Amino acid sequence: MKLTMLGTGNALVTEYYNTCFVISDGDKNFLVDGGGGSGILRQLKHAGFDWKDMREIFLTHKHIDHFTGILWLVRMICQYMNQREYEGTAKIYGHAEVLQLLEDVAKKLLQPKEMNFIGDRLHLIPVADGEVVNVIGHATTFFDIHSTKTKQFGFSMDIGDAKKLTCCGDEPCNDFGKPYAENSEWLLHEAFCLYSQADLFDPYGKNHSTVKDACELAEKLHVKNLLLYHTEDKNFSARKKLYRAEGQKYFSGKIRVPDDLETLAL
Repeated sequence: MKLTMLGTGNALVTEYYNTCFVISDGDKNFLVDGGGGSGILRQLKHAGFDWKDMREIFLTHKHIDHFTGILWLVRMICQYMNQREYEGTAKIYGHAEVLQLLEDVAKKLLQPKEMNFIGDRLHLIPVADGEVVNVIGHATTFFDIHSTKTKQFGFSMDIGDAKKLTCCGDEPCNDFGKPYAENSEWLLHEAFCLYSQADLFDPYGKNHSTVKDACELAEKLHVKNLLLYHTEDKNFSARKKLYRAEGQKYFSGKIRVPDDLETLAL
């Protein structure tokens, strides 16, 4: 299995694409979020993917930097289905509220002949807190992170050999998410900025973490590999070095600070 980061930045970055990624197992792909626009198509192409191969998709929540790219994929899928250039079916998972919003916006923007494919061959599948679904052949537990900003789900995926990968969305992992994140082989966690630059970026006012916070949490949860994303981009040229240097003071496992389009073996 492998993880390809299509984007690693927060909502307002210009040096990175917004945070979204693909988990692949052989020829099966699981796309998580879509970033903020049609750039998702460019990122997939540059990462070596055919967008048509994104047959299982997860939308964590409705914020623009995660939602809008999925809307573009809905358009592409339905349009190509209508043109008979897309075979088979596709699935989009998410909590009921965000999927209803996705369908409502699509109705306002797509042609009726394209909308006909939603529910027929493009399936919007609501998931409940704690529900386990087979995704690309792996048991995946979706969970409500209980965000105070907007309803948002994360997930924990069995990646084999009694190991799991856990994604906490784009907010700090709280008490609701800790049972899923604990003992993860991989923990994907937002780190808005360095703790040493918290006064500059105000992560806490945005309900986000610093590198220090994420690393201290990962250490307490006995995580082996911590992947930091959803970051600022003012430290573009030195982000890897700076984030690792701060994080290694608080976390004894491996810290990954991937670039856009970087692929890691799971």
